[in-house]
Amino acid sequence: MSLNRNICIGSRKSQLALVQTYFIHEQLQLHHKDQTFTIETMSTQGDKILDVALAKIGDKGLFTKELEVGMLDGNIDLAVHSLKDLPTRLPEGLVLGCITERVNPSDALVVNQKNGQYQLETLPENSVIGTSSLRRLAQLKYHYPHLTFKDVRGNVNTRLKKLEDEQYDALILAAAGLERLGMQDRIHQIIPPEISLHAVGQGALGIECREGNSYVLELLKVLEHPASRDCCLAERAFLRELEGGCQVPIGVNSKIEDGILSLTGLVASLDGKKLVKDTVSGSAQESENIGIQLANSLRNQGAQEILDHIFTEIQRNSNLIG
Repeated sequence: MSLNRNICIGSRKSQLALVQTYFIHEQLQLHHKDQTFTIETMSTQGDKILDVALAKIGDKGLFTKELEVGMLDGNIDLAVHSLKDLPTRLPEGLVLGCITERVNPSDALVVNQKNGQYQLETLPENSVIGTSSLRRLAQLKYHYPHLTFKDVRGNVNTRLKKLEDEQYDALILAAAGLERLGMQDRIHQIIPPEISLHAVGQGALGIECREGNSYVLELLKVLEHPASRDCCLAERAFLRELEGGCQVPIGVNSKIEDGILSLTGLVASLDGKKLVKDTVSGSAQESENIGIQLANSLRNQGAQEILDHIFTEIQRNSNLIG
């Protein structure tokens, strides 16, 4: 491939997706000054369907498929994703070329002015909490069964407008997304992992590209963050082994200290009444094996029965949020 050949970066059209993509574009251009990079935007199915709960329509590639088709057709060379949106099994011919340095992976509580004096644990009974994530829903129902949960869709600004219009008393959003949008002042409380384990890959960006495209893979090496990569690969192996998507109540937390990776994971029932949780540690160089070990450990503690029940409910298109 010629050095001067344009490298086309694919992105969703949402505000957050564009902020993330322009960041990657800037970093690539900074490190490869003689290379030309351009950005191509497109809408995904997940961007178009805003009036249906994610759990009802499934989410396998909901925010990635159109970008992946563009790569396989040769129209774009790589795509920037929030790693939590990227399925753990990629289409044939595509690979996860790079995982960037992770920012805060935690969930965050956002409140309107009326509820500014409260923390999550002090919100009044029947306060309405907006979330589109079954993972958050199940964990928060487990810890705070006295609160009411309601599905919320749309981009961050749309959700915040609904909050200010008092359709909700509070929202649960990813801290990373708020920080990347310059809205960190809206974070009222970082929710500790003891209450809500985050989504697999949350806080990191994943760059997908064509398999065997050695030129692009070489360009991406400058953006790879080894510790974030190892943690996220462990998390993704855990999720893949359990065959769960983002819209299944599976949460994780991972850290590396002195070369030892510790991965905590949980599987919860939709009503929050059943929850199995465990931690597995090992060499960071064996990240994917750690994820598989943790999945097997939770299976032995009853996780598979919980997941089988969830999959049945999802197939029946049940009313999961509320």
